[in-house]
Amino acid sequence: MLQGTPGRRVSEFYDHHPISEAGVLAALARRGRGLPEGPTVDDLFEFDQDHYGGLAAVDALASRAGVGAQSRVLDVCAGLGGPARFLSRRRGSKVVALELHAGRALGATRLNRLVGETRVAVVRGDATRLPFGFGAFDVCLSQEALLHIADKPAVLRECHRVLAPGGRLAFTDWVARPGLSDRERERLWEWMAATTLQTLESYRVLIGRAGFNAIDAEDLSEEWRPILRRRLAMYRAMRVDTVARLGEQRYEEYDQLYAFFVGLVEDGKLGGGRFSASG
Repeated sequence: MLQGTPGRRVSEFYDHHPISEAGVLAALARRGRGLPEGPTVDDLFEFDQDHYGGLAAVDALASRAGVGAQSRVLDVCAGLGGPARFLSRRRGSKVVALELHAGRALGATRLNRLVGETRVAVVRGDATRLPFGFGAFDVCLSQEALLHIADKPAVLRECHRVLAPGGRLAFTDWVARPGLSDRERERLWEWMAATTLQTLESYRVLIGRAGFNAIDAEDLSEEWRPILRRRLAMYRAMRVDTVARLGEQRYEEYDQLYAFFVGLVEDGKLGGGRFSASG
């Protein structure tokens, strides 16, 4: 169970996350892609996408935001940089990958270097106080990350501030659905630092208050349910590697967390949302 302040809880969650730089490198080695000539960006894609829906989900989000070769893209809470590298590789975009967690920001930088990715710049920073000027980007994207940030209005205002006129916001996140109890919300906070969970409608309101218009909110809950089942099976298949890296106790704690998490989705108490809007 996570301990301490909100920032500490999020940090601890990602300190022990099964998808990590070490895990990506181990997976590459098992597939024989750690050869002297080095892996490619495409070789990483099977292992570096720390979100739901894989590459298709990144592509769908980019389509809603109109990402192209000339787009200046900010990936907010970018993790290991997998989606940012995908946008660079497949859409030719220049991407800034913003990540607060020191280990994941460093991991993203090293993975970029490993595959020779030069169009993705990793910046360590706080999403509630973006270190960029007005109108610096054409697109702001994020995937299943804002659940960890209590001050969601601040993130949305900052995204609006750094977007050029007519710029696009597109993100996915976990959303509360009817029946999610206070105790279940508390457990999500205690175990995975999920704070101030929104509904589809409350997110729509927050996005509008931040200055955006033409807001669209899609319910992804049915789409994500089978993905969650597969993700739980994947984590359990990684048991040997995870125990070797983190120990038996941490593996069992994470397994319990994820089973609880999947149970909430199966019961219709927790779901996913995809949001897009214009600045």
